[in-house]
Parts: sequence; C-alpha cells; structure tokens
Amino acid sequence: MNIPQRAVAVGLGAALLQALMLIAFAWPAVHTAPRDLPVAVTGPGVAQVVQRLAERSPGAIEPRTVSDEAAARAALAEREVYGAILTGPQPRVLVASGASPLVAQQLTQLAQQLSGVQSASAVEDVVPADPDDPRGAGFGAMALPLVMSGIAAGVLLSLLVPTAAARIAGLATFAVAGGLLSMVIVQGWLSILPGEYPVLAGVAGLVSFAVAGAVAGLATAVGRAGIGIAALTMLLVGNPFSAATSAPELLPQPWGAIGQALPPGAAVSLLRSVAFFDGAGAGGPLLVLLIWAAVALVLLGVGVVRERNVEPEPARAVPQPA
Repeated sequence: MNIPQRAVAVGLGAALLQALMLIAFAWPAVHTAPRDLPVAVTGPGVAQVVQRLAERSPGAIEPRTVSDEAAARAALAEREVYGAILTGPQPRVLVASGASPLVAQQLTQLAQQLSGVQSASAVEDVVPADPDDPRGAGFGAMALPLVMSGIAAGVLLSLLVPTAAARIAGLATFAVAGGLLSMVIVQGWLSILPGEYPVLAGVAGLVSFAVAGAVAGLATAVGRAGIGIAALTMLLVGNPFSAATSAPELLPQPWGAIGQALPPGAAVSLLRSVAFFDGAGAGGPLLVLLIWAAVALVLLGVGVVRERNVEPEPARAVPQPA
C-alpha cells in the first residue's frame, strides 16, 4: 500500500469511527424511555392503579405491591424501586432523584396522571440529589472524564512502560492519586456528590484501576491491538450505556444490562449507592469492578511471568585484535 492509498484508508477508517461514535452516543439518547421500571404501589385501589399503568404504558412500569407506606419507603432506600405511588383519598408520590433525576421527573408526571396527584406538595423526594446538582447534570458529565482518563492512563502505560511489573506499579499509582484528586474536585470544589470522602475516593480509584487496567492488561496479553479493543469497548459501549444521565431501565435492552457489566456503568451505579443510599445496592457494581480489576491483574501477572521466562540473549564475544 503506497502513501496515498494509506491516507485514503486512514480517512475512511476515521469516518467509520465517527459514525460508530454517533450511533453509540445518539442512539441511546433518542430511545431513552422506561422499560420495566420498578415502582412500589400501596394503599386502597392498588389494582386499579396497576391496571391503568399496564394500559397506559405497557412494559414501561413494573408495579410492585407493598404492604404500606413504610415498606414503600424502605424499598426506595434499599434501591429496590425508583419510586412509589401511595393511593387513597389524598394520593401521593414518592421519588428518589438521588437514583436518577430523570426517572424522578418522568415518574412524577406519570403518577400524577394515573393516581390523581395534582399538587407539587403531594410529591416527596425521599432520597434527593445533591442540592448543588439537583438535575444530575454534573454527575452525568463526571462519567466521561473518569473513563477517558482511565483509557489515557492505560494507553500511556502500555506504550511508555516496557515491563508488566512496572505497569502494575503505574496502575496502582494512578488509581490512588486519581481517586484522591478526582473526589477533591467533584466533592470538594464542585459539590456534586454527598457522602464520605474516603469512600468516594476509594470508588473512584477502583474505577480508574479497572478502566486503565483493562487497556494495559489487554495490551500486555495481545499487544497493541489490545489497546484498541479495550479503549473502544470502554468508549463506544461502556460510556454511552453507563446510564449516567438516566437509569439502566431507561436504555434499550439488552444494552442497559450490558452497560452495567462494564466499568463505566458499574462505576455510576456504585457512586450513586455510596453517595446517596448509604451503600444500598452497592454489591453488584462493586463485584463488577473487582472482577475487571482482578482480570487486569491476571493479564499483567501473566506478562510478568512471561518476561521472567524469556532467556536473555547470550553476549556476543568481542573479537580480540590480532
């Protein structure tokens, strides 16, 4: 392939990547809508409300009948549901914007139409978002920098650090420093997240390690092709389907579930759990991140063993002058 042909090939490849990025980021946004969204329902007339939900929005809401208001509040606090409809003479709606401001807004509108709630005073935000970020815009914008910085760190470690053992040290340094610094900005300066700083910094550090480790680990295992595979997976699948600005149940399936199995989606869910829900629902996303981090360490560990088993080339004898 001569230079002009190579230039054309690169241009076509870049155009294809651009098209994939447009699809990856725009398609989920266009098709954002409730899909089996769990909502608690309690009080007299529950059957009628459930029937109206099924008739008005088939497949959108998954109503879960609970015994009373206390049970509904408990389900919200444990991240088992996104909201609750309390029927009766004075119907009310409970939401949790800490789980997703967009879901809270949509659920409020839907519940008002179906249950007869007409006044704003009848809508209670049980787990509110941070007062400095009530719409979740800052939280949603936080996901992409975490992912991009992790990709960049993995790429730099793969290209500039020649040994797997040294890459592990670089990953650990990036995770600790990145977690501490990112939460200083996000929590201290921007005030996007409530909660305990050490816990949030630990989560951010684990996310940084998982993303950067995926890139560096695959690069160590399969060479430079691993950099592209890991980076594109995180950028084109993990980030747009992370549900940072919505919720997994609002994304087209199975992509919402796939997004939660990747570090960006798990990071968003884990940060919401520890920041707004005292750790409720943190087990699943924490396990996902730990698995990704463990796989990265295994791949890098294989690289360490492989490098140690490579026999050094014998030194060539220097010819002696006659």
